[in-house]
Amino acid sequence: MSFVTTEAMLEAADKGGYAIGAFNVENMEMVMAVINACEEMHSPAILQTTPSTVKYAGLDMYLANVQAAAKRASVPIALHLDHGNSFELAMQALKVGYSSIMIDGSKLPFEENIELSKKVADACRPNGVPVEAELGKVGGKEDDTVCNDPGYTDPADAVKFVEETKISSLAVAIGTAHGIYKGEPKLDFDRLSEIRRAVSIPLVLHGASGVPDESVRECIRRGISKVNFATELRIAYSAGLKAYLKENPDVFDPKKYGALGMHNVTELVKKKILVCGSDNKA
Repeated sequence: MSFVTTEAMLEAADKGGYAIGAFNVENMEMVMAVINACEEMHSPAILQTTPSTVKYAGLDMYLANVQAAAKRASVPIALHLDHGNSFELAMQALKVGYSSIMIDGSKLPFEENIELSKKVADACRPNGVPVEAELGKVGGKEDDTVCNDPGYTDPADAVKFVEETKISSLAVAIGTAHGIYKGEPKLDFDRLSEIRRAVSIPLVLHGASGVPDESVRECIRRGISKVNFATELRIAYSAGLKAYLKENPDVFDPKKYGALGMHNVTELVKKKILVCGSDNKA
């Protein structure tokens, strides 16, 4: 199976009534931890990097990590640019070899979002690389961008957006937020169902870290085919490092405390795979 695009896995999820977990990774250890979980659960998965993650080590470094790990794996693994914030970055990811790209023009006026998303989709299509775009504004903090004025996705706008951009998947805003929730999020499930009836391409849920499992399952039942998890993975990995170093303050071998961080991420991803229903779908 190894390194693939997201197209076939999302189409299968869309038809099969389950979702693919999309997991943000920050380093080699998190890449290995996520793929270890996928192997155990016989699940396909999408690994993701945001612009700030890319800035930390470079597109080529993350691609090399994921491709090497995917080559060892028996399950399909894709590498996705999450929240690509410019046409230039999207094209850099395409040129380097990412197998899936998101362009996030949700902060732009509607017509400008269409123009940017279409431009990226048109450039990626001849290379067989699927493109995700976002309509509406998911609240909270993602990378260096803070959205304090979230806006829900309008089903009628979604129809026009998908038709004009020819994107492969659509990230929708139904009440989730990036980062840590201060309370339980109130999701507009009926709006999601309306969007699902209006458009035929796979739908994506951002900001799923901290959303109750049953709410995520309900979103999948109503048409979500890709679920993004980022903050929870960072917390799990960091908690492992902190716990190990608290108990062993004199240890200076990164492999020792990194192993506990990896274990935490693997166990968390296994749980999220079960929530998404993608176990044994590889």
